[in-house]
Amino acid sequence: MEMKEGKKHFVLAHGACHGSWCWYKLATLLKSAGHRVTALDLAASGINPKQVNDLRSFSDYFEPLMNFMEHSLPAKERVILVGHSMGGMGISKAMESFPEKISFAVFLTALMPGPTLDLSALFQVGSRGDSIYTYDGEGLENQPTTFIFGPKYISSYMYQLCSPEDLSLATMLLRPIRLYSEENPQNQIVLSQEKYGSVRRVYIMCDQDKALPEDVQRLMIQNDPTIDVKVITGSDHMVMLSKPQELSACLQEIAEA
Repeated sequence: MEMKEGKKHFVLAHGACHGSWCWYKLATLLKSAGHRVTALDLAASGINPKQVNDLRSFSDYFEPLMNFMEHSLPAKERVILVGHSMGGMGISKAMESFPEKISFAVFLTALMPGPTLDLSALFQVGSRGDSIYTYDGEGLENQPTTFIFGPKYISSYMYQLCSPEDLSLATMLLRPIRLYSEENPQNQIVLSQEKYGSVRRVYIMCDQDKALPEDVQRLMIQNDPTIDVKVITGSDHMVMLSKPQELSACLQEIAEA
């Protein structure tokens, strides 16, 4: 698909338990501005047919993104990758594998591991209100194997500034995500300055985000500085739903840089 001069191709990677459905407002705005948008369902997410117990590694989870980057882009086309929340891990892996295919990587209130940050610091399993953990057959003394956000948690910490309709949509469409040992992402998402570090990165923060604490975001940015840090005011963690117009304008500004 040949794009008009000045128009960009945005590739959107969602966060944990979500799917491509969470991008519907943003995708509409970007498309109306003439841009191309690809919103992917990661494995066992959205309408992807895989089930959570089919996944054995982070590589399995991010396989749809990696397959798209490898097989679906025309020669010499460069995209703008946008990773939300845990989707930041996926776009980091894609940056390491396909740096020549990416013009910008945008970390949208997202996990941003970087070449030197210990990933275990980003994967501490803790209580998130009424969120639900499941365990394997050997009992509760073992580490949980799957996780899904609970309705009270998402309404208070993720969707608190979203419309009631979007909150209802989320409660119906969220799917559990597989949890892995700390060693799994540490071993499978290995980043280098030569590849990952060659891609221009921008971090977008949201001033009312309760799901990913500001101090964690600041730590990641301090550890691996980006070329710019932008802040969207009046937005919760689900900025693509609570402030889609502001996010669309922000992404288009980045794309034109």
